[in-house]
Amino acid sequence: MLVLASASPRRRELLTQAGFSFEVHPAHIPEDPYPNEDPIAYVVRLAREKAQAVFRELTSASPAANVLPPVKGTGFSPDVQSAKERGASQASEKLVSVKGTGFSPYINAMESTGALAPEGGFTEISPASANPAAPQAPSQPGRLTVLGADTTVTLDNHILGKPSDPADAARMLRLLSGRTHRVITGIAVVTAQSTEVAAEVTAVKFLTLSDEEIAAYVATGEPMDKAGAYAIQGRAARWIPRIEGDYFNVVGLPIALVSTLLESR
Repeated sequence: MLVLASASPRRRELLTQAGFSFEVHPAHIPEDPYPNEDPIAYVVRLAREKAQAVFRELTSASPAANVLPPVKGTGFSPDVQSAKERGASQASEKLVSVKGTGFSPYINAMESTGALAPEGGFTEISPASANPAAPQAPSQPGRLTVLGADTTVTLDNHILGKPSDPADAARMLRLLSGRTHRVITGIAVVTAQSTEVAAEVTAVKFLTLSDEEIAAYVATGEPMDKAGAYAIQGRAARWIPRIEGDYFNVVGLPIALVSTLLESR
């Protein structure tokens, strides 16, 4: 059984579009970044914590299955250093992969200059069904797979999460105006056997926005629950002449990367 540890309607739509059958059980964890936390480390950590929290909830009736396995995979992981600095037990964690042309010093330079380089379905799991005694809890935890994801926008390596209010949304849009930024999504797939994590990075170019355009867009309410205060699949599409990387990553779920992780487990 596949469970999506997210309430995002966009992630539901993308998983359904890709033909996956799944249930939805949103995770409720603190989402504040650690001081000076690398953006990739941040989204990977949140994706992992969301998936692991839901895995624990759905397998709490089976103590043996509730012991989470270590994170597996090889590759560069800023999260390793962050964990070591915090003295966390996850200090040995590594990313399975970091994908996308956005992850490079070249993109960091682009952010500074504003240049840009050449049938499934889901079932909602209600809060009541999260009860360990509820019949929806998997009777065979070994077959449970939990998918966690978290997306953020970064500019000059600063994290731009969801705006706290309309003024904050306008502030973010002014920062993105006329610039190239990165959209980063961390992915975690948790099973009884392993926890695998990965990240996707996409570079997004914004046209220069007027104060009037920003005010009118914020007034629609669309920016309020979006990282970076915009939706590429919504009204903001008119201001995005090009991207470099995975479009679906900008929407909220890099479906090709997710499919690779799910199909290889």
